Amino acid sequence: MDRQEAMSEGLELMDKAKICMLGTNGEDGHPNIKAMMNLKHEGLKKIWFSTNTSSRRVQQLKKDNRACVYYVDEQSIKGLMLVGTIELLQDIESRKMLWLGDAEKYYPKGVEDPDYTVLGFTAERGNYYHGLKNIDFEIE
Repeated sequence: MDRQEAMSEGLELMDKAKICMLGTNGEDGHPNIKAMMNLKHEGLKKIWFSTNTSSRRVQQLKKDNRACVYYVDEQSIKGLMLVGTIELLQDIESRKMLWLGDAEKYYPKGVEDPDYTVLGFTAERGNYYHGLKNIDFEIE
């Protein structure tokens, strides 16, 4: 499998996944992993998540915005890891982009709830795993 094939299969994995794992760096420097709903992405480069502004994750990202996202298909034993940075987004366009109809149970003040934050992940590089092979690639 070549680099382009790995990237294509990785994108398919992203399209199918309902959940992915977000890794950030904790206050003590140790990795912290959290399952996140796979809400929106544009290719391999940009991924968006939503979370509570008051969450531990947001506090960690204010101090260190380096992160990784991992997608897995446990049936076929395929995995995609993307490494990059996260920007904390509070603008109304980003908030509306990810707003789901039932989100008010988490954010009772609606789309403008101050406890509603969008995480904008930008990937710099990736690694695709399948069939005991790892393929690294840069993302432009």
